Amino acid sequence: MLLGRVTGTVVATRKEPTLDGLTFLVVAHLDAEGKETGGSVVAADAVGAGVGEVVMYASGSSARQTIATKDRPCDAVIMAIVDTWEVGGQVKFVK
Repeated sequence: MLLGRVTGTVVATRKEPTLDGLTFLVVAHLDAEGKETGGSVVAADAVGAGVGEVVMYASGSSARQTIATKDRPCDAVIMAIVDTWEVGGQVKFVK
């Protein structure tokens, strides 16, 4: 899993039918210090995340293993909303 910050939403009214009902969010990649690394991904949201939240997301085949995305053509999925994290005993993020 990876850390990211939700930076936006994606609306696609015409899409493959197996994607119906999914919400898509733009997620910027974060490093272990919480800084954006420059990349981003469009991820299906399985947990009700919102813009500005820090999330954990999975990509590749792992993205198709949640209840919301099973057997759907998703390459990234938000799997958790982060409350806090620490590295080396130092708190890096608190919601």
